[in-house]
Amino acid sequence: MDIELARTFLAVVETGSFFNAAGKVNVTQSTVSMRIRALEQQLGQPVFERSKTGATMTAAGRNFQRHATTLVRTWTQAKLDAALPAALESVLEVGAPPSIWDGFLIDAIPALKTEIPNLAIKASLATSDTLGPQLNEGSLDLAIMYRPQITSGLAVEQLFEDEFVLVSSDSDTGTDPFGENYVLIDWGFEFRAHHMLSFPQFTTPRLQLGLGTLGLQYLRTAPASGYFPRRSVAPEVEAGWLRLIDDAPRFAYSAYAVFSESQCEGIAGKAARLLRGYARDNLNVGN
Repeated sequence: MDIELARTFLAVVETGSFFNAAGKVNVTQSTVSMRIRALEQQLGQPVFERSKTGATMTAAGRNFQRHATTLVRTWTQAKLDAALPAALESVLEVGAPPSIWDGFLIDAIPALKTEIPNLAIKASLATSDTLGPQLNEGSLDLAIMYRPQITSGLAVEQLFEDEFVLVSSDSDTGTDPFGENYVLIDWGFEFRAHHMLSFPQFTTPRLQLGLGTLGLQYLRTAPASGYFPRRSVAPEVEAGWLRLIDDAPRFAYSAYAVFSESQCEGIAGKAARLLRGYARDNLNVGN
């Protein structure tokens, strides 16, 4: 079977329509339709029911989904392994949102390389809502995320408890931290939802930043306040150039490593357990 047929099938499943799937796999809608027809001819069964509102899987489509995921994952891994230098044995593709890269995952990469010396690591930045589909379609081996949507075939390791706290670089303790110098930093869907519930007045903040490291850089250059993972700003608070706003609401989330159950004893499972140990030994957070 042409692997692109399976990849296109999974894109339709994820997006819910041939039109949206075309954008995901970078082809025209007619090409998506042609690939799905070819897939159905090979399977001898329709895999989607088409309607004006989109496409839904048939019973045959649901049965095929697991196999399509395995096909794409196996093919992706095969291409990577075939291109490895002789000194390397395997590739780990890992993805996480910005809040987990900052102050944790980027610092843990050297430890992973030390503990698994023949490993090549391909790292990517992604939002929590895209990490799950990437795992399911096989383009990721390991996702580090908050509140994962667990589906059949995925394993989970809890790594640590994260807490988002409000800090300020303004030395004037009389300044309102939620005033005009407040910076809304986008830490992902979970944070946005809780922030909106806690602060409905911030419909149009004067400054919004989509990457946490940019927020910390901004606080270095201007008196301002914003939310950050406590672990990532603890050194700055201890050094005195940031102050913790103790009476502000805080937002807590558990961080998890998610990977295929078939990799529990493989590289992804080993990496997840190493990351759990790294978090225990190096983060000043609860476990």
